Amino acid sequence: MYPWIKALHLVFVVTWFAALFYLPRLFVYHAMARDKDDQQAIDYFRVMERKLYRGIMLPSMIGVLVFGLWLLSMVPGFMSQGWLHAKLALVVLLIGYHHVCLAYMKKLAVGDCHKSHVFFRWFNEAPVIALLAIVILAVVKPF
Repeated sequence: MYPWIKALHLVFVVTWFAALFYLPRLFVYHAMARDKDDQQAIDYFRVMERKLYRGIMLPSMIGVLVFGLWLLSMVPGFMSQGWLHAKLALVVLLIGYHHVCLAYMKKLAVGDCHKSHVFFRWFNEAPVIALLAIVILAVVKPF
């Protein structure tokens, strides 16, 4: 059963990260459309952001957490290893990032976000760093 749960966990990790990479990229384009006062594009990005968040990002995060906790319940010995503590700390930070994305999405939707497209380009890099660290921790188990 363990390989199946791990496989499902990884599928949800992939889909969650795809959304974590793509939603802030939509924010970049949304901010650029806002700066050009292109209402048609703003409306388009508002719909895309909402559908991505509700249809992919949120269900994927829930899947990651459910299957990850299931895996931990199957191998509780991992909880005594430092690499897992570091990985879980990064997951907690990603959950925070996920919710910050929601806050920006809501602000952009009502026209109350004044962050620049350059800010969102940098904001978009955080999950890349987290993914790199998480994969190294999970595969190499350095401590």
